[in-house]
Amino acid sequence: MITRRVRQYAIACIACLLLGLGGCAVMPPDRRTPGLGFELPTAWTATTARADDVNRAWWTTLGNDDLAATVAEALERNHDLKAAAARIRTAAAEARIAGADLYPQVSGGFSASRQRTNFTGSTIPGLGSDDVTPVRTENYGVSLDVHWELDVWGRIRSGAQAAAADVQAAQADYAAARLSIAAQTAKAWLAVTEARQQVALSERTVENFRATARKATDRVDAGVQPPNDKFLAMTNLASAQALLQQRRQVLDSTQRQLEVLLNRYPAAQVEGAESLPALPAPPPAGLPAGLVRRRPDLVVAERRYAAAAQRVDAAEASLYPRISLTASGGTASEELGDLLSAERLVWTLAGNLVQPLFEGGRLRAQVMSAQGRSDEAAEQFAQQALLAFADVETALRAEQLLIDREKALAEAVEQAHAAVRVSQNRYDQGVESFIVVLESQRRALDAEGAWLAVRREVLDNRINLHLSLGGGFEDSMPEVPESDNTTAEAGRVER
Repeated sequence: MITRRVRQYAIACIACLLLGLGGCAVMPPDRRTPGLGFELPTAWTATTARADDVNRAWWTTLGNDDLAATVAEALERNHDLKAAAARIRTAAAEARIAGADLYPQVSGGFSASRQRTNFTGSTIPGLGSDDVTPVRTENYGVSLDVHWELDVWGRIRSGAQAAAADVQAAQADYAAARLSIAAQTAKAWLAVTEARQQVALSERTVENFRATARKATDRVDAGVQPPNDKFLAMTNLASAQALLQQRRQVLDSTQRQLEVLLNRYPAAQVEGAESLPALPAPPPAGLPAGLVRRRPDLVVAERRYAAAAQRVDAAEASLYPRISLTASGGTASEELGDLLSAERLVWTLAGNLVQPLFEGGRLRAQVMSAQGRSDEAAEQFAQQALLAFADVETALRAEQLLIDREKALAEAVEQAHAAVRVSQNRYDQGVESFIVVLESQRRALDAEGAWLAVRREVLDNRINLHLSLGGGFEDSMPEVPESDNTTAEAGRVER
């Protein structure tokens, strides 16, 4: 009766322990923002910007549906993003491994053995000295073994929390990769579009220069103008044709780069648009203090720091005693049919306490190493934050300067085309030299090409602004499979 009660009590305790721990979860560490070493302003200094929330799907604000669809395709198909998503699953699995020691390790076993022993007459009375008697024995056993280290000092939990922070860092790293791919794709699409416009400009220029060359040739053949006009006109035409081929090469290269981002075969088939979209209204930039929480790369740096701090706690806890409990219960019998008999019950229950006494300074060195990594992570976060603020301020200031530059070049294009018209009319009337016509044509070509380039530069800078603000993916973090979700349950295990 006493044996049965002890057995029932032991089974009940183990069941309650497992059920109680099954509802536990290892939460990631709280946010830990190390010191930046400088005071944050209450607003951005480069320009006045709205303090509203930043645009989320900012690529849809650039005024072109094809651009938005191209970015969406890249976010769905890009290999680098799929690799980043795989890293989340890896981090989630590592977190599960780190949290597994918080739970009792339970294993079941079954053993069976058969043994033959030979006895001689010298050992068994009544037998001759040369007689051999074989004896066969069989043994069977089943067992349930439980081992559990009591995490009194929080060593295991700190390690599990560090791993949970690593999962969050991997998720933020994925968001940063999505933001980067969206920006690269949008810029590549704009580059293709600008290249198409540059090619179209060069094609028009070649036709205009060819017409000018024919006119100059006719006038030279008629003896109205000196032969040098023909040679200069042909030189301009040849230079324009060379520039056209160069710009076609740029278009081909940018098309293939965009197709790689889209996970398409690089066949230079993507088209972009016929013209660059207009610059939309300035986006809200939020407040400087919000950048630390919003920008994915800063979230990654902060989570790495939080994980490093937890590993310092785990290293310090390794200096203290480890307490573990071991329990084993089962049955053992010489007959297989008796294994389920209560009379064959055997069990053990033991406790163990181990205090490190001397390990040649290894444990203290581990603490110092963990603290060094934590200090390094803190400094890396501060440096990353400083660069992030610089990115925003630079992009905000550059936008206004680029807009002013675009306006000046637009005026230059208008004036250059006017100069072409006037010089050609005066040349036809015989009151202007051919050199002035050629020079005005070259300047018009250069001015319009520079204007197209700066228009794309303005849009690229707007993309840089969105990139530096970290907007776009606050609500689109990747979903980890439910069995591996460790953001809130980093230590939960199934078996």
